[in-house]
Amino acid sequence: MGNFLTRALFGAIFVIVLVAGIIFHPIAFFAVFLGITLLASYEFYKLIQKNNCVPQIATGLIGAGLLFTSCFAYTYYNNASLFALFVPLLVLIPIIEMYRKKENPFGNIAYTFMGLLYVALPFSLLNFLVFPFGDNQFHWEILMGVFVLIWANDTGAYLVGVNFGKHRLFERISPKKSWEGSIGGAVITLVIAYLISLYTKDLNTIEWIATGVIVVVFGSMGDLVESLLKRSINIKDSGTIIPGHGGLLDRFDALLLVSPMIFVLLQVINQFFR
Repeated sequence: MGNFLTRALFGAIFVIVLVAGIIFHPIAFFAVFLGITLLASYEFYKLIQKNNCVPQIATGLIGAGLLFTSCFAYTYYNNASLFALFVPLLVLIPIIEMYRKKENPFGNIAYTFMGLLYVALPFSLLNFLVFPFGDNQFHWEILMGVFVLIWANDTGAYLVGVNFGKHRLFERISPKKSWEGSIGGAVITLVIAYLISLYTKDLNTIEWIATGVIVVVFGSMGDLVESLLKRSINIKDSGTIIPGHGGLLDRFDALLLVSPMIFVLLQVINQFFR
């Protein structure tokens, strides 16, 4: 019972902070998701250290913070000048490694870049989800809808899989996931996407259904990719930052692949259908 209460309490706090960061104000969004970007990046680099590599944690965190801030400044203030600082940082990463005198230098360089690509970039692209159309309007409903769809997919897949799952989806990486659960999660997600389209104005029904399809496909893949990472390091949870829920990568694994694909969808919508 104590573990259940701990999980429920910190789960509720996590959701409240996340939702508040999405719906209140662009600056609240910036503060909450910049913090999440930095913490998730740090968690990734600490995980990689368990794989006998020594990524440049400080450089990676500076890069992650600079990338997220650059994207926010570009989308909210229409100011792209901070990108001029981010690009030289990328050049500095291999140069810095020459002076660290660590084993496996190119592995360290690669994992430092990987933290920016796998963690920092997807979170940074969230700026383009809340400012998708170049109109300086804060379209928080899109990002909130994406999170609702991710949660619907996860919850639906779990409930259907527990009760009806018999055929393993990808047993080598995640033995508990089933095709039945995935199909059940997909159906529930698409129904929720349709319902969201009835009460929001930023995207139409077809666009929300397309968003739901992306969440189903790439959200599931994101979950499996993070499971592959943890299995390669032989750990159960990515961290302990949220008591009873594991780490931030465990909470946002689906988003890491969903975010870039939603970004592409919104660019297509803005280019051809607006």
